[in-house]
Amino acid sequence: MADFDFTEMFPLAEDTTEYRKLTGDFVGVDTFRGQDILTIEPEGFTMLTEQAFRDISHLLRPAHLQQLRNILEDDEATSNDKFVAYEFLKNAGISAGGVLPMCQDTGTAIVMGKKGQNVFTGFNEEKAIAKGVYNIYTKHNLRYSQMAPLDMFTEKNTANNLPAQIELYATEGDAYKFMFCQKGGGSANKSFLFQETKAILNPDALMKFLDTKIRTLGTAACPPYHLAIVIGGTSAEFNMKTVKLASTKYLDGLPTGGSESGHAFRDVEMEQKVLKMTQEMGIGAQFGGKYYCHDIRVIRLPRHGASLPVGIGVSCSADRQAFAKITKDGIFMERLETDPAKFLPDIDPSEFEGDVVKIDLNQPMDEIRKTLSQYPIKTRVSLSGPIIVARDIAHAKLKERLDSGKGLPDYVKNHPIYYAGPAKKPEGYASGSFGPTTAGRMDSYVDPFMAAGGSFVMLAKGNRSPQVREACKKHGGFYLGSVGGAAAKLALESIKSVEVEEYPELGMEAIWRIEVEDFPAFIVTDDKGNDFFSNI
Repeated sequence: MADFDFTEMFPLAEDTTEYRKLTGDFVGVDTFRGQDILTIEPEGFTMLTEQAFRDISHLLRPAHLQQLRNILEDDEATSNDKFVAYEFLKNAGISAGGVLPMCQDTGTAIVMGKKGQNVFTGFNEEKAIAKGVYNIYTKHNLRYSQMAPLDMFTEKNTANNLPAQIELYATEGDAYKFMFCQKGGGSANKSFLFQETKAILNPDALMKFLDTKIRTLGTAACPPYHLAIVIGGTSAEFNMKTVKLASTKYLDGLPTGGSESGHAFRDVEMEQKVLKMTQEMGIGAQFGGKYYCHDIRVIRLPRHGASLPVGIGVSCSADRQAFAKITKDGIFMERLETDPAKFLPDIDPSEFEGDVVKIDLNQPMDEIRKTLSQYPIKTRVSLSGPIIVARDIAHAKLKERLDSGKGLPDYVKNHPIYYAGPAKKPEGYASGSFGPTTAGRMDSYVDPFMAAGGSFVMLAKGNRSPQVREACKKHGGFYLGSVGGAAAKLALESIKSVEVEEYPELGMEAIWRIEVEDFPAFIVTDDKGNDFFSNI
């Protein structure tokens, strides 16, 4: 029998995070059995949570911003790569003002806490954290995205972004440590679990497998990505939990080699191989190029001999997470970058913006389509005029109207359709953060809507299915790709007015009419059946 040899599953190195002190209040020290015990008041949890989600709605880590700058300084980056990186840095500068969040999808509020054994509270910690989530989402310009099921088929928005995902664990020590994360739907939807076998545990098979699966992520979650890959796991759910932690950089301090005790480790050599592979795919930062991913994390876990779960997930360009801790010295939070402008190099953006085709959306739809038909896919366009905004629930209602024989309303026929849902509008602003949502969720509506004379020009983010390409070829339609991840910049610079067109009871899912000026986009799918993503 082997000797007992305990090793933590995640033996992390010392925490090197740079923290800032929020307050010395709400903490104290008591004694129990001769040991100092940290005591925390509920207001400390609530205050920390509120501040954390305010910060990560508007601010990014310096390392992420430096990676964006690196794209602008890389001679191998395409003009499309550089254009997207420049848009992201400009967006970060606007968001850092603390009014417009960096992304309109202000996500599910996720909190992981690890409570040291020498910490005492004496209250419902989850409730105190949830109150902080409630406070920041109801008081600030953030979007409510949580849907409460009333029965199997009926849902209602909770109108406060609760419930949050709160996971609290017990560990050793005399501190309470946290990871706060905002995960939007587009990013979360690109998390995948594959139940594989040992057959892929050789270099050639594994790289072939990863090449295929990584391509299927597409661009709907706003690359460049921080890509996390986890091989193994004591269960499927543990594998996916590790994917989430790896995508936030929580596991960066793991050892870089394994041992017979079965702990997790990072395979940094494999990380570089996968990164190089993604650079050669040609997908790039949304519209072709080198920068599909900023970086890769590959975590190897122990596994049951009869199963091999493989998990893949991303943190998108709204790379929103931060670490925090409560100690006897006070409440501390990771220091995020408050001055993103310093990462903008002194360059002329016209160097990579290229020729831009201006499209007047005040024209009849036939004229708009005639203009777009003159240009190839990947052409950059600038849109000015009225646009109708409709996403999932609105499309379902329009389909019900169509199926009942009432036809589509004129506004769907006369104007481009933007798949989006805004964050709350700050006082004195024309719009709240208002970036595109994932186009693929509306794919099934395209052919019937075009056949009924509507939805001929669509505007959203990410790749689409072959059925959309066929519908555009059959009916003479177009899909334009907007830059995903620059919602604050779009709201401040391009969207001049926002008003409800129909279904106001749906909140952010209502059908809106917006006026835009110089709204940037690319022709992704044209009326001839050409599709930028078809070769990728």
